[in-house]
Formats: sequence, structure tokens, C-alpha cells
Amino acid sequence: MDLFEQDLAEPINILPQGGEVNYYGEIMSLVQSDFYFNALLTEVEWRCDQAVIFGKHIETKRKVAWYADKPFTYTYSNITKCALPWTQNLQILMSIVEKKTGETYNSCLLNLYHNGSEGMAWHSDGEKDLKPNGAIASLSFGAIRKFAFKHKQTKEVISLDLKAGSLLVMKGDTQQHWLHRLPPTKKVQDARINLTFRTINSCN
Repeated sequence: MDLFEQDLAEPINILPQGGEVNYYGEIMSLVQSDFYFNALLTEVEWRCDQAVIFGKHIETKRKVAWYADKPFTYTYSNITKCALPWTQNLQILMSIVEKKTGETYNSCLLNLYHNGSEGMAWHSDGEKDLKPNGAIASLSFGAIRKFAFKHKQTKEVISLDLKAGSLLVMKGDTQQHWLHRLPPTKKVQDARINLTFRTINSCN
């Protein structure tokens, strides 16, 4: 039996060393998850993600959005974004996540992957705008996608499938020791929405 296929009474730290990644399983019903997926798909101000790599400006098929308590700026991949004010559904979802995790957040970076061909390369969330060692809560809707971690020194890889309504929280020194990614796959044709609740240090 796959432990990660069960509804979890208590979160499980999936990392063997050098960090803490707590997996909570599915924290809402499929009906609730489908409701929020459809609501977010239509009400969020999605934009293609952008990056400057080796001096070249690129635009991704994956779409993103950035919401927060205040018009915080957030810089990654040499691009700076300014946060939009919360929608009602995002505030509700943040409250659910805060209650479940015992953490507090003031912002959310959202990702829309239209199908399995869109993913995210190996990286760590260590941007200077983020609270050092702060919790990052990842809430998934839509298609099931594999999510993977790779230790920076040992190269050990840990992966799990994230279902609709599932919650994963990275915290502590995870970003210092581990990379993570969403690998592309030809097996998935449906869309996935991922919310990553974070804490920004201050308004720049």
C-alpha cells in the first residue's frame, strides 16, 4: 500500500534529512476541489510567466499570478512582479491552509499548467524577498502531477504524486539542501492549478 495514497490524520515529513517537507494528503473533497479549480481558472488574472536568462527575455506557456496582503514586489528569474489584492476565494483558501498548517502567510504565487507538457525545472525558493526558512504551502487543484525533490549534495531523489486538493508544506532549511521540480509528462492532458502560499518580508 502506498502511504501517500491515504488520507492522512497527521502530516508526514517525506524528506530523510536536511529539511522538512510535510505532506498532508487531500485536505478537501473532490467536489470542493473542483469548485475552487473552476473558480480560480476564471477569476484569477493569469499572465504568461517571464524570465531573463543569460540576458534573453523569455515567456513561458505556463501562466502565473501573484496576490498578497499588500502590493508586495517579488523578484525571481530576474523579473519583478507586483502583487494584486486578494480575491475572496484566495482568502478562504489561505485561511484553510493556515488553520491546517499552524503557519501564517501574506502572499500567494499561483501557477497554471495547461497540460503535462508544461512543468518547472529544478530550483530552490531562496529569493531575498521571502522570509528566511519560512513555510511555503503548496495546494494543488486539477490534474494529478508528480512532484520531485533532489538533495543538492547526495543527489537523492524523492517524489510523490500530488492529487487535487492535496497540501504540501516546505519549511526550515529545505531550500538550502534540496531542489524541487514539476517534471513534464506526456501522460497528462488536463490542466493543473497550484497555489504556493508564502511570507514576504516587507513591501519594497
